[in-house]
Amino acid sequence: MEDTIFNSLLTSFGLLLLCSVLRVAYFIWWRPKSLEQQLKQQGIKGTPYKLLYGDMKDYVSSLKEAWSKPMNLNHHIAPRILPFFHDRVQKYGKISLTWVETTPRLIISDPELIKTILNDKFGHFQKPVLNPLVHLLQLGVSTLEGEKWAKRRKLMAPAFHFEKLKGMVPQFSISCCNMIDRWKKLVSAQGSCELDVSPELLTLTGDVIARTAFGITYEEGKRIFELQKEQAVLVIEASQSIYIPGFRFIPTKKNKRRYNLDNEIKATIREMIHRKKQAMSIGDSGGNDLLSLLLQFNNQNDEEMTVEDVIEECKLFYFAGQETTSNWLTWTLIVLSLNPIWQDKAREEVLQICGKKTPDSEAINHLKIVNMILHEVLRLYPPVVNLFRHTSQRTKVGEMSIPAGVDVLFPTLLLHHDPEYWGDDVGEFNPERFSEGVSKATKDQAVFYPFGWGPRFCLGQSFAMIEAKMALAMILQNFWFELSPSYTHAPYTVITLQPQHGAPIILHQL
Repeated sequence: MEDTIFNSLLTSFGLLLLCSVLRVAYFIWWRPKSLEQQLKQQGIKGTPYKLLYGDMKDYVSSLKEAWSKPMNLNHHIAPRILPFFHDRVQKYGKISLTWVETTPRLIISDPELIKTILNDKFGHFQKPVLNPLVHLLQLGVSTLEGEKWAKRRKLMAPAFHFEKLKGMVPQFSISCCNMIDRWKKLVSAQGSCELDVSPELLTLTGDVIARTAFGITYEEGKRIFELQKEQAVLVIEASQSIYIPGFRFIPTKKNKRRYNLDNEIKATIREMIHRKKQAMSIGDSGGNDLLSLLLQFNNQNDEEMTVEDVIEECKLFYFAGQETTSNWLTWTLIVLSLNPIWQDKAREEVLQICGKKTPDSEAINHLKIVNMILHEVLRLYPPVVNLFRHTSQRTKVGEMSIPAGVDVLFPTLLLHHDPEYWGDDVGEFNPERFSEGVSKATKDQAVFYPFGWGPRFCLGQSFAMIEAKMALAMILQNFWFELSPSYTHAPYTVITLQPQHGAPIILHQL
């Protein structure tokens, strides 16, 4: 009897072990090779599948090599920023196959295909499933799908309507005036000074977000910014490593730090929301900040968002709202330092329209040259250099039939720097190309993606443009500037595109 039970258990264990081995073999070999065959049968070229790691080692090593030394002072940055993808597109064409661990990834740099996929209204292309540790940075509306995404987007959209944003312009001006006053004190003694504008502009955009999103000052929200920035570095590191299921639960030193950061960020924002709700419960409208508007709209829609949902949206406000615009402005000052003629043209326009007065919303709308310059900087140095999607089911796009379970990457930076669409002067700073708007500059082709594309374009686009215009206009009103001899040209990415060694500029007071 005991032998029978023992043999039965041994058989069951053997079957369980066999099933586990077959399951592992399926996911790490049979399935990737099957997907590879389906894609290559359609004429798609690329790298062959390598067990478990795919192209991750090559991808990370190419970045480390590219970022180990600075580049010449020019705008041909694509080989440095996207060395792996740039090489694959050059080698295999506008549709090429690479691998993220066991998942096939199609690099697509064909504008018509990108436009079709980003305009997908059927949910066939979704945001990719990320390493769970990446979600610690934020899980806001940008990561949702389907009906939940549509409801959240609809709920949040009114907070970004132009009329609401016009009401935030006075808050923008307070933040800008504080920065200008600080810079004037620095240059007042000798009429000029050297200043790394990268952290300065990070403080500016942080103050703008704190005031307009939460009704507080930068100093009050400073701790959240610091924590989010540290979390971003840890998230990038996690995304570049092979993920073992369950690894996030192992209490390694970095995992513990990731979760401690997340807990502190959430606790701080939760307290902020609690104070705002208390004020609103006793009749305070909460003001015109984004958090107040979000809570008001949420109340009017029968509490469709939980407090945890609101926290995640706040984390997204904090990170996306600060990082993208600060880096955009940083690159603008660097580029205008290299192009004093355009700096003078922009200053002349600002002084003609605004004089020495703080720009208001009407004046901002009339700054055509400033607008052209900001768009050209977005083309050359877009804050986000790639867009991602993932197939949820087999989908036909153009002549391709893409199976379910394939990642799709759009190297938008490569399109921004492609002479086929922008001409032979693609590597030059030429704001004139945007003199008749974006559609004329791109000849109505989908090759300009600073704020995404399709139904998921960035909600904060108008917010960022107003903020950037006001900040640049006020800097031009008060200073002229040139690159410091100590500046090292080394663009790189930590989520967003930024100068690896800062942006030292010599400011001269007008």
